[in-house]
Amino acid sequence: MNIFEIEKIPETEEILEILAQGDNVRIERILSNGQTTDWMIQDEKEFVVLLQGNATIEFDDREIHLSKGDTLMINEKEKHRVSYTSESPICIWFCVFFS
Repeated sequence: MNIFEIEKIPETEEILEILAQGDNVRIERILSNGQTTDWMIQDEKEFVVLLQGNATIEFDDREIHLSKGDTLMINEKEKHRVSYTSESPICIWFCVFFS
C-alpha cells in the first residue's frame, strides 16, 4: 500500500482504513473530502498527522488549523471535532490511537 494512493474519493462519508492494530494501539488512514464530524470524546489518545490537505479541529476553547505535514496530539476524554476539511486537495490523515 502507498499511503498517498487514493483508489476512491470519499463522497458523503470519510473513508477509514485500519492499517495495523494491537492490544493498545490502532493505526488508521482516513480520507476526507469536505466532511466534518460530530463532537467526539475518545477513551484513548490520538496522534494525528495531516499528510495532505488543510483541516480545522475544534476544541471547547480553541481551533487548530492544520496544513500538510502538521501534527497534533489529542488527549483521551478531550472533546473535539473536525470542523473543516479541504476538497482540493482532499485530506489524507495518518492517525495513531493508543492508551
